[in-house]
Amino acid sequence: MYDGRQGSSSPFEQSVYLLSEAGRAVDRLLAERLEHRGLTPVHHALLSALAQLGPHGRHDLTTRVTAPGAEVDQALDDLLSARLLQSMVVHVGGRQEVLTITPSGESALDVLHTDASATQDDLLAPLTKGQRAELNSLLRRVCAAAARGAGQRPRLREDDGWALTRGSRRTWERVRDGVGPADGPGVATAG
Repeated sequence: MYDGRQGSSSPFEQSVYLLSEAGRAVDRLLAERLEHRGLTPVHHALLSALAQLGPHGRHDLTTRVTAPGAEVDQALDDLLSARLLQSMVVHVGGRQEVLTITPSGESALDVLHTDASATQDDLLAPLTKGQRAELNSLLRRVCAAAARGAGQRPRLREDDGWALTRGSRRTWERVRDGVGPADGPGVATAG
C-alpha cells in the first residue's frame, strides 16, 4: 500500500486507476443522497444544465445529458410535475418546447449542492485543509489537460502495442505500426 514517501509499483495504485476509483465512489455517494431525496443523477444533471446554461429546448437537453433519451424525458416530466422546471412553447424556426428552471428548482439545486459539499467533506475527511486545496488545484489542472486532449487517439509504441481484434472471432494480437491489430492469426501470449 502507498506509504506517502514513494509511489506504489502496483498498477492498481497508479493515479489514473485511483482517480477512476475515487470517481466511482463519489458517483455512488452522490447517487445515494439523490435517491434519499427521490431524485436521480439525471434529475441533478438537468437542473444543473438549466441553471448554468439558461433556457434550453427539450431536444437540446436530451442530447446534452449522457443518459438514454427515455430516462431523460421521464426525468424532465418529473421535474415539470414537481414545478422545479417550467415549459413554454416558442415558434422560432418551428415549434419548440423551451424549459427553464423555476425558483423552486433553484432552491432544490441549492440543497443538492449542499449534499455534494457534505459528500466531499466525508470523502476528504482524512486530508488537511491545505491538502484539500492542493488536491483541488491539481484536479483542476488534470481536468483542463483532459479537456484539451479530449478525443485524441491514444498513441501506442511498437513494443507495447497489444489490442483485442474486432470481428466475430476476437483475439489478443500485437499492433503493427501503432495502427491496429495485425491481420492473421492471434497471438496467445504477450512477449
